[in-house]
Amino acid sequence: MNLHEYQAKTIFARYGIPTPNGMVVTSPQEAYDAARELDSEVVIKAQVLSKGRGKGGGIRLARTADQARQMAEAVLALSINGLPVHKVLVEPSADIHQEFYLGIHNDRAAEQPVITATTGAIGMSISASRSTGKMARELIDPLLGLQDHQVRHLLVSLELPRQLWKPFGQIAHRLYRCFYENDAMQAEIDPLAWTRSGHFVAVDGNLILDDSALFRHPDLADMRDLHAELPQAMRARALGLSYVPLDGEIGCVVNGAGLGMAIMDMIQAEAARSSASVRLANFIDIGGGARADKVIAAMQIVSSQVGVRALLISIFGGITRCDEVAQGIVQAVSGLHLHLPLIVRLAGTHAEQGYRVLEAASLPNVQIAASLTEAAEKAVQAVREYAP
Repeated sequence: MNLHEYQAKTIFARYGIPTPNGMVVTSPQEAYDAARELDSEVVIKAQVLSKGRGKGGGIRLARTADQARQMAEAVLALSINGLPVHKVLVEPSADIHQEFYLGIHNDRAAEQPVITATTGAIGMSISASRSTGKMARELIDPLLGLQDHQVRHLLVSLELPRQLWKPFGQIAHRLYRCFYENDAMQAEIDPLAWTRSGHFVAVDGNLILDDSALFRHPDLADMRDLHAELPQAMRARALGLSYVPLDGEIGCVVNGAGLGMAIMDMIQAEAARSSASVRLANFIDIGGGARADKVIAAMQIVSSQVGVRALLISIFGGITRCDEVAQGIVQAVSGLHLHLPLIVRLAGTHAEQGYRVLEAASLPNVQIAASLTEAAEKAVQAVREYAP
């Protein structure tokens, strides 16, 4: 579950991480009143669950209360990456002397949390290539927690002045406590600013919580903003489906997250082989035992995402019957008037019967693939040839 910036900062503040004294507003007049109360130059920041707010015009500086009202009106009229802006955060601008990045996320390869710190903000990404300075990382044993010697290694690696060691170290320990105690998957401060007045402040924050652990945190579960999420994600959750939005051109329906990951890798490999700039747009996991109605809903969800130019359906039938899936595909193509190229690969329980259902339907936009490799090839080729 993604939290808005203001929500993340509220939680950070509970752990003693310094944050700006901001106010969340929903109208230009409220922004004016907030700027008057803060009595300083303010930043108007769109609160949407999406990256790229700055590039989308969602972060603006206002030197007066009147400017704050004007800027808030403009930002509240925006839609950033398909998400309308319903709220803005009004907070004092920071007099930044130096910026840092400090973040913790789960390293799946190491099966441990990892803390990353850099000199220079890196735009809500832990990619070292985007950092403008030095970078240091430390794996954290979840049984021991973040140790003092690991924090000292970060400080030495970043070559921080000694006067910053204590406050930086305190924030690192507090961020780990926040990450651990709230069952977070990611906790970031980007940037963590050292101001000219001589103190740290979390200028921006990002907190992603593990949905599977929300039963332990009912107060955090209540913070989910349903109006700020993609409609596809909202519908998938209501149906009990796992939906992952990405930023490519191929919508994907699978039964199993591992199968989805394998297809993503194969699409990437095929795109590289054929020198095509093609990626998955999303994938949805219909789970085991899915019947035709769930297949129809899944196809509608993945095809409704902007930018989708082809659909790939790959099902391995165990308790899922491939003929049921095929019937759902036929009903979805006719009922939803889908004209996108559709590549189907079936294997396992009743796969042959499923292929016969598809052949009998004679759907002109449906292609059959005998293997994952063939499915990836046909999907990439379909995107390259598709003309809406």
